[in-house]
Amino acid sequence: MTPVIALLGRPNVGKSTLFNRLTRTRDALVADFPGVTRDRLVGSGQLGDRPFWVVDTGGLLGEDSQLSGKVSDQALAAAQEADAVLLVVDARAGPTADDRTIAETLRTLGRPVRVAVNKAEHLNPELVRAEFFELGLGEPTPISASHGHGVRDLLDTVLDAFPPAEPVPEEAEDSRPVFAVVGRPNAGKSTL
Repeated sequence: MTPVIALLGRPNVGKSTLFNRLTRTRDALVADFPGVTRDRLVGSGQLGDRPFWVVDTGGLLGEDSQLSGKVSDQALAAAQEADAVLLVVDARAGPTADDRTIAETLRTLGRPVRVAVNKAEHLNPELVRAEFFELGLGEPTPISASHGHGVRDLLDTVLDAFPPAEPVPEEAEDSRPVFAVVGRPNAGKSTL
């Protein structure tokens, strides 16, 4: 079984940047203004020999209530379908009321949830952990999605909760002969 990890959080906390870091792509759009990600985006990643799927979601509890409701529904659906959830929060902003509301919602889902405290590259990790511990989702992990700091530790922690991937069996060589029918158009190849 390949685990599926959903990234959830407020707008502009770095979910798409973390998605791009985990998948080693630039598939998710990244901008300095909220509301860029609206639909779910799925990508594959690998840590050593452990494959995983990552789901990027739009920001929960955005300012546009009509659009925000639909985006939030998609994000929560992704969390319910995932094997694990990463709540991405902004270290520079500190724990916000929206972060607390989202954490409370995620606790009811029955999925393992880890707190990824993004944008923590120039902050004291112990103070960051202490500040976000109040969300009640276990030990927060300070990271910097844009610089890659702490991302491997976070991923190790998440993936260690799952059994190792089963090796893919090699396909047996097929000894049957292979034929191809070639010819001019309208020569009767399909009839043959």
